[in-house]
Amino acid sequence: MVGAGGGLRNCGVEADYRSDRNDMVADFYLPALAVATRYDRAVGYFAASVLATLGHGIDEFADRGGTMRIIASPYLEAEDIKDIQGGYELRDVLLRAALRDLEQAVEEHRAARGLGKLGRLVAENRVDFKLAYVEERGRVGIYHEKIGIFRDDQDIVAFKGSANETRSGLVGNFEAIDVYRSWDSRDTDRATRISRDFEDLWHDRTPLLRVLPFTDAAKQVVERSAQLTAGRYDLDDIPTYGAPITTSAEPPAGALVIPRSLVVRDYQKEAVQSWFHNKGRGILRMATGTGKTLTALSAAAQLGSFLRKNDSNASLLVVVVAPYQHLVDQWAEDIEWFGVTPLRAYESVSKWSPRAHNLLQNLALGGMKGGVIVTTNATFGGDSFQSLLDAYEGRLLLIADEAHNLGARHLRTQLPGKAQYRLGLSATPERWFDEEGTDALTDYFGEIVFEMGMGEAIRRGALCHYTYTPVLVELDDEEAELYAETSAKIARLIASGIDLRESADRDSPLGRLLKKRADIIGHARGKLSILREELEKRRDTSHQLIYCAEGKHPLLHEHGVDGPRQIDQVMDLVGNELHMTAARYTSETARPARQDILRRFDRSELQAISSMRCLDEGVDVPASRTAYLLASSSNPRQFIQRRGRVLRKAPGKDRADIVDFVVVPPQGGDAIQYETERSLIRRELARVEEFAHLAENEADTLDVLRPLRERYGLFDT
Repeated sequence: MVGAGGGLRNCGVEADYRSDRNDMVADFYLPALAVATRYDRAVGYFAASVLATLGHGIDEFADRGGTMRIIASPYLEAEDIKDIQGGYELRDVLLRAALRDLEQAVEEHRAARGLGKLGRLVAENRVDFKLAYVEERGRVGIYHEKIGIFRDDQDIVAFKGSANETRSGLVGNFEAIDVYRSWDSRDTDRATRISRDFEDLWHDRTPLLRVLPFTDAAKQVVERSAQLTAGRYDLDDIPTYGAPITTSAEPPAGALVIPRSLVVRDYQKEAVQSWFHNKGRGILRMATGTGKTLTALSAAAQLGSFLRKNDSNASLLVVVVAPYQHLVDQWAEDIEWFGVTPLRAYESVSKWSPRAHNLLQNLALGGMKGGVIVTTNATFGGDSFQSLLDAYEGRLLLIADEAHNLGARHLRTQLPGKAQYRLGLSATPERWFDEEGTDALTDYFGEIVFEMGMGEAIRRGALCHYTYTPVLVELDDEEAELYAETSAKIARLIASGIDLRESADRDSPLGRLLKKRADIIGHARGKLSILREELEKRRDTSHQLIYCAEGKHPLLHEHGVDGPRQIDQVMDLVGNELHMTAARYTSETARPARQDILRRFDRSELQAISSMRCLDEGVDVPASRTAYLLASSSNPRQFIQRRGRVLRKAPGKDRADIVDFVVVPPQGGDAIQYETERSLIRRELARVEEFAHLAENEADTLDVLRPLRERYGLFDT
């Protein structure tokens, strides 16, 4: 977040701003005010409503001992003009008009709160108002110039343009301003001249213009606004420009604080800024491996800091919801780095519920200023946890890890409406074949406020570069026949008019058939021999991940026989035949064993890990350098997650290698099955295209697939 230190020349000020590409307040005014020691403004009209927008900046400005000078022209109504023409004292009419402007403005509560925040500056004689007007040959005119100057100990930022110092001028209208920076040789003269013009105006040295003091007249309105809105922290929006990434040496009990050793990347700051700008709600769509967890915790820490700054007694409960227990444990480790020992809520209710209720009581009594509960999706959706949330009356931030999961029908109805602040995290927030669930997510969390795709993450150094090698695996005749039969049944169901939303329900007739067809692809028998060839190329290397298909081959069920799972066959191949050190990582692996496996893998004590779905979401395996995708569904979420897992940065890791097992029909298939085969290839190519276009060897990858495209006429895919 710009403006967190380093003076005006380091706060990100640009040469010009325009409404179609900038937020005047978030991008310019507040970052500059956050580092300035003096602020001078001369505008056509000054309305107190702007102070509702600039309130947070004024707090920081006051803390630094800043001074402010404002020159404006009151709005003259017909009655005022008539009085002037009738001989009333001009000064009295202008003062009355200006006071009327303020009185009308502070009828809006947020404007009153903003104006009231100037009370401290007024009391310490650090803010002055003056009124300007044109007086020539007995005629009175409106001063309509718009200039401003920010100053620090060494620099000036002067600006000139169409934006009035009103809320509509800053936020609602289409405006443009030009900015002149004293340290830029192209701007120095203009910045100095604008500053000099303001000084002449302030000291009533400008021909045709007259100025008169207004501070004493405005003081009563300022003081009254301060009294009326004292303690009204509900009127304070979180700052639209975000909170600066800062650290605190002595945080209050239970408060998250950004670790001094954490390097917050620029894009993570941008993400937090965007979330703050959306009033503490929204979804961060960030590629797997870009640090969504640390970004979210930074946002939570800054939110708590902001709330406490406005109210020393403010407290904030943070609830993090993650899909699985091992992800809860992983979140807990990061949260402890941020200075808080979180309460882990999963498994037996009797273990966590008393402690959770004790935490809420401490928050209510002021014994703690914050607290964090991390829970699983399953526990979150249960009655005990829901009752806990219902009983809590304080400020609540809900963070949803892999937020797409909460779009499921049984979970989206449990999302707490009382959570004032909401943050969803996902590389792929859209739910596969579930538009209703996707809409429910955005309705609750808000829009996607920040995006960083895989390509941008690689370009910005958040993820490493990679090579991609698709290897073709033919179905055998028996598999191809079962695939065709299953596809025909799916086609008949769809033709009968079945609701396609059933595809998301794995227990529906359509869902079961789709899963069966996917399992045929995932368990294709030819994969193991090709895997052996690929592993032998890297037999002496470590940090290899093998993603296996879940369950068993559908043909075993068709024949009514039992047989090994694919992961069992892979472990036999890797360990017993190739004599490589390896371990399996599945839902059946106990939590302590999982942590030990990942630790040994990181230290190169294990050459390979074989897994099914457990490494898809959230698990950090940054040391991995090679991934074998024996099974990848057509669901983009799964293969995007798996790619991101292996692209995480690690010391000494320059790039990663992805080997993808692409299933194709056998050569010389029946012409009747041509369209079924063509559909299979089309689905596989969709994934291959996604992986290939960001790979360093994209051209080589596409050449491998050219014969298939020619065979099935798929050059449009």
